[in-house]
Amino acid sequence: MTLPVSSDPPARTPDFFDRVRFVMVSPSHPGNVGSAARAIKTMGFHDLRLVAPADPDILRQPDALALASGAGDILEQVRLHDTLAEALGPTTLAFALTARARAIGPPPCDIREAATQSAAELARTNTRIAIVLGTERTGLSNEDISLCHRVCHIPANPAYSSLNVSQALQLAAWEMRYALLPLAGVARLPDTHARHDPGSDPASGERVQAMLDHFEQALLAVGFLDPRHPKKLLPRMRHMWTRNRLSADEVDMVRGLCTAMIRSAGQAAHPNDRTPERHV
Repeated sequence: MTLPVSSDPPARTPDFFDRVRFVMVSPSHPGNVGSAARAIKTMGFHDLRLVAPADPDILRQPDALALASGAGDILEQVRLHDTLAEALGPTTLAFALTARARAIGPPPCDIREAATQSAAELARTNTRIAIVLGTERTGLSNEDISLCHRVCHIPANPAYSSLNVSQALQLAAWEMRYALLPLAGVARLPDTHARHDPGSDPASGERVQAMLDHFEQALLAVGFLDPRHPKKLLPRMRHMWTRNRLSADEVDMVRGLCTAMIRSAGQAAHPNDRTPERHV
């Protein structure tokens, strides 16, 4: 069963992301379904399937709509299936996400290994991946797990390893995204779109020296520096500032601080100091 498709289709994702499916078996809480839709959208995926939900109208419940929070397009495309076998139909590698060790069943791996293996297979074959999650209360049954190729664990605190199903799905989606980004040619860090902030450029030696002179005046004005017994205060201060390779904005900020210190001490700024005060 498919809900009506939104008039605004979601932004296209790289092909590798298109071939990853997230399957929730017998979900009972609409909020978890809405959170799941949001979780996969934030990670660039869009294929969410529900198997025999407790409420056939679960996708239209207020909690589902509220917790989707901007991922309504994902929620509208969710497909419902009667059985897990049907939901896994086109997939070629399915991971059963569970917190419990299984003595009998597919070989185990952790979620990072699952993501790494998925990326490797997606890169060289027409593999279709599925991440399968169970009910909020009991997880996946042995029969459900038997339909998957691997048992997958999130290495949580062994004394309290129970994760909310939507939280577990978010972690799985994140690991999958991180593994797929190099394949998709997508940067892992935000792009500044080549915008340059001149204030972040390193300050010239001349500007740093003027700031140091100004800083010395401020220390004298507030009585922190005793010119009769300076000891090693000034060299240490100079080393501190020059070691950190100050930017132009940082130099201006320190000079603004110096001016405020001098003003507060009731003294005038140096008469030859023409550098405008600028706070950043």
